[in-house]
Amino acid sequence: MSRFSTSKATNPFDSESDPEVDVARNSVQPSHGSSSYGTSFGDNKAQYKNDFRDSGGINNQSTQELESYAVYKAEETSQKVNGCLRIAEEMREGASNTLVQLHQQGQQIERTHLTAVDIDQDLSRGEKLLGNLGGMFSRKWKPQKNRPIQGPMLARDDAFTTKGSHLEQRQRLGLKDNKIRSNPRNLPTEPASALEKVEVEKMKQDDGLDDLSNILGELKVMARDMGSEIDRQTVALGHVDNDVDELNSRVGGATRRARKLLGK
Repeated sequence: MSRFSTSKATNPFDSESDPEVDVARNSVQPSHGSSSYGTSFGDNKAQYKNDFRDSGGINNQSTQELESYAVYKAEETSQKVNGCLRIAEEMREGASNTLVQLHQQGQQIERTHLTAVDIDQDLSRGEKLLGNLGGMFSRKWKPQKNRPIQGPMLARDDAFTTKGSHLEQRQRLGLKDNKIRSNPRNLPTEPASALEKVEVEKMKQDDGLDDLSNILGELKVMARDMGSEIDRQTVALGHVDNDVDELNSRVGGATRRARKLLGK
């Protein structure tokens, strides 16, 4: 039979000053239901937070109090591990968004460079036309070309392109990474003793740390991909800048030639 009467503890007509009710309210009994220490430990939670500094220290506590304290600390550690895991998952989501943006940025650089190639072709036709104008005895005008337009020279990483396209598609569809445990365990639903509760919390912590390690591994790969892609795009932007400078120079020469012809 239970140490305290259930009907006595739950009777709404009992006085709050009833000694048995007060003892039952403040006693720490092993919980067979929820593992939340907020509901299991009651008023003793404050003592556990300050490690019994206000009640004589850990060495002056009963075995039951120390068992409950061990469960409290185990559950507190599990919560901290889960908090770290949530932060890591948020970092992974942010890294995924960054990879998508880098993928889109690389595509934009390539499109911009292709536009420069189209401008070069149109400008070449215009320069040829301007060179044939000016009269029968005029000297044929030749545009000054310092260097040929090279066009896109972005050495794309097929693996990164595939990964970026995949992440972009998932983002458009509103899909997120599944938060599935890497090695889920069959945990006891109702641990019978404080020791079993501590062991259950240890297993939860191990699972959480395994997931955290996996996410950190993913973040490492993502960071390496970001660095490589940024290096490639930096080189590509240098080529775009050189081609744009060459086009600007040729457009200026063609403009001066057209003004000279109009002045005649």
